[in-house]
Amino acid sequence: MVRNIFGAAAVKTYKCPGCMQDIRPGVAHVVAWPADGYGEGADRRHWHTGCWRARDRRTPGVERSRNAPRYG
Repeated sequence: MVRNIFGAAAVKTYKCPGCMQDIRPGVAHVVAWPADGYGEGADRRHWHTGCWRARDRRTPGVERSRNAPRYG
């Protein structure tokens, strides 16, 4: 299931799983969760709209610490 959230309705900060960047309050975005009935509220993911549209063309985001090597 996918739902668009308008900027005025976005009141919290979320982390986008597509780019691992914050979605700040007031920014329109997309919320997605499993449609099979097995998902719970904790299974919802908030995505930037552009990241959601590009999800099939992107590799999974890898979260690294600041001191981690960039490649390798």
